[in-house]
Amino acid sequence: MLSSLHVKNLALIQEAEVEFGPELNILTGETGAGKSILIGSINLALGKKLSRDMIREGENSALVELVFDTENPRVEEILREMEIESLHGQVLIARKFTGGRSISRINGETCTAAQVRKIASLLLDIHGQHEHQSLLYPDRQLEILDAYGKEEIEPVRTGVAEAFGQWKKLQAGLREYELDEDARMREISFLEFEIGEITDAQLKEGEDEALEHSYRKMSNGKRILEALAAVRALTGENEAQSAGEQIGRAVRELSQIAGLDESIEQMHSSLLTIDDLLSDFNRELAGYMDEFSFSEEEYFETENRLDEINRLKSKYGDSIAAIHRYRDEKQEKLEKMQHFEEQKEKLQREEEKARQILEGCSEKLSLLRKKYAERLAGNIEEGLRDLNFLHVAFEIRFGRAAQYTDHGYDTVEFRISTNPGEPLRTLAKVVSGGELSRIMLAIKTILADRDETETLIFDEIDTGISGRTAQMVSEKMARIGQRHQVLCITHLPQIAAMADRHFEIRKDVEDQETVTSIHALDEDHSVLELARMLGGAKITDSVIANAKEMKELARVQKNTRLK
Repeated sequence: MLSSLHVKNLALIQEAEVEFGPELNILTGETGAGKSILIGSINLALGKKLSRDMIREGENSALVELVFDTENPRVEEILREMEIESLHGQVLIARKFTGGRSISRINGETCTAAQVRKIASLLLDIHGQHEHQSLLYPDRQLEILDAYGKEEIEPVRTGVAEAFGQWKKLQAGLREYELDEDARMREISFLEFEIGEITDAQLKEGEDEALEHSYRKMSNGKRILEALAAVRALTGENEAQSAGEQIGRAVRELSQIAGLDESIEQMHSSLLTIDDLLSDFNRELAGYMDEFSFSEEEYFETENRLDEINRLKSKYGDSIAAIHRYRDEKQEKLEKMQHFEEQKEKLQREEEKARQILEGCSEKLSLLRKKYAERLAGNIEEGLRDLNFLHVAFEIRFGRAAQYTDHGYDTVEFRISTNPGEPLRTLAKVVSGGELSRIMLAIKTILADRDETETLIFDEIDTGISGRTAQMVSEKMARIGQRHQVLCITHLPQIAAMADRHFEIRKDVEDQETVTSIHALDEDHSVLELARMLGGAKITDSVIANAKEMKELARVQKNTRLK
């Protein structure tokens, strides 16, 4: 369940922390007090986009934190999959907004919006003020049916999605064969040209690198030879002033006196080593210069070959390996084109086989849906009678879509009759906004009994109802609260009276600033809030008496009839 909510610097909320209880938590307050901000803050924590003006005036950042206590083992499993530390039955979701950026965290670890949504889907379900309008859309109706039979339907629906993906892949492959004969021959000619151009070049791996090395060497040949000749003159033995000649003379001079002193002997030995090294260097230099020769023809051929390779790179790939891969791909495509009819017929057979598999999977899914549709329609009828639809009839009608989708070929249509003798019609043609919200409440109640979601949030689901219907909605809310934690924003005293915990959302002016706050109400203050909801601006003793009576009747109902 959602055990606490912490909001800071959001809209009119300076800072608020609320601790919710199990069962039915009711939130009430005057129009404009900021009831929607509370549900909005929860949505923001779960990834909804924040407009800049939602951050409190004069502040640079805002924060929303949700703390959940859960016994759902699936939550721990998802946390492990996401490599997020477990807090052993507790989940902390936080989102901080600074400027135009936001950071989300689960159990203190930074995470993505997708990860937040994934974990939140197991923890709570939010029914917004206008969500019941989604009931008018066939896609949403199909989602509700699939959610109702999720345990059996979900694996089959996954199989349908996989079969659909394979069929679409083969269809895409077939589109490559949608060419007339002239276009096919042009394509073959072009492929043959590209393949021939690459093959005729006879490219070898590493050839481009070797050629570039040779080309650089030949391009700088004159400069290299001039520099080496200068080095040879400075270090060789044939020039009077060269290093080799000078060291040779020094060796001869030292050799005459080396035997006279040990230190001189060591210097003589070192100089001999230098003389040997310089001689080795000069031999290596001479050998390099003797071998360093090339013709203008060799230079021209190297340049042309590099130009050819670079031209092919610009057309087919940035390396010789990439050019070869390109040729292999085009060769494969050419073979398909040359065996066009044979390949097309083979692919058509594969596509038809995949379509039959998809048809079979979709049929299996459809049969399952029809089984659950009958049960769901019966449950919705029963739930609607609990919500003052006394003569209701409800059915789920099936149709077949013009095309396959990744969830099969079914279309569904929720149809209802609310008066005796009236035919069943689509929801849009029969129900009002208030009736539609009651239908959604009935559906939410049914789905809540079948899934693992521990917390349900209803934002003014009581729109457009009053009197006896309001009383029956309050009983339905209390009944849901016996099996799930429920947070409900309401303006109806009948629903508020059923609260296990009652919170007032209030707007006050503090230090010339408007501030929204939320307070848990004790029994006496809950009665006063009910009196305000009953009596409006003037709260008389009789209104307070009515509020006390309403609270007591709600307590009796919860302890007897709703048990």
